[in-house]
Amino acid sequence: MARQIKCRKIEFLPIVKYFLPDGNKNREEILLKVEEFEAIRLKDLLDLDQEECAKKMEVSRQTFQNILDSARKKIAQAFVFGYSIKIEGGFYNIGSCLVRCKECGFEFEKNNDNVCPNCGSNKTECVKITGSCHKYNDC
Repeated sequence: MARQIKCRKIEFLPIVKYFLPDGNKNREEILLKVEEFEAIRLKDLLDLDQEECAKKMEVSRQTFQNILDSARKKIAQAFVFGYSIKIEGGFYNIGSCLVRCKECGFEFEKNNDNVCPNCGSNKTECVKITGSCHKYNDC
């Protein structure tokens, strides 16, 4: 049985979600996942090294490289064959979830075990600030 895909963390949603080559009315469409878009943004636009990119997306370097390779191949196909590019879907979450300790009130970014770094309690709750706690495709 295949492992469940781990959500990729993204910091930026695309402003433009559809690119249509001039004169392309009935051509094939390439679907670029949001995490592929983020990989291109981090590596090619911001010029971060692969390790930094992988850390930002909370994936391994190999997984980051696979995402980046997939994105670049899709973009190359669109350029060469004149396909449209639609950016949507994937397995990602936006930003991070802010958690509050019910024991001491300390707020911190969600970690794997949700143990308060201030007092060690595991009694926490999501603060639900706008822009956090978004999950897509059952992440």
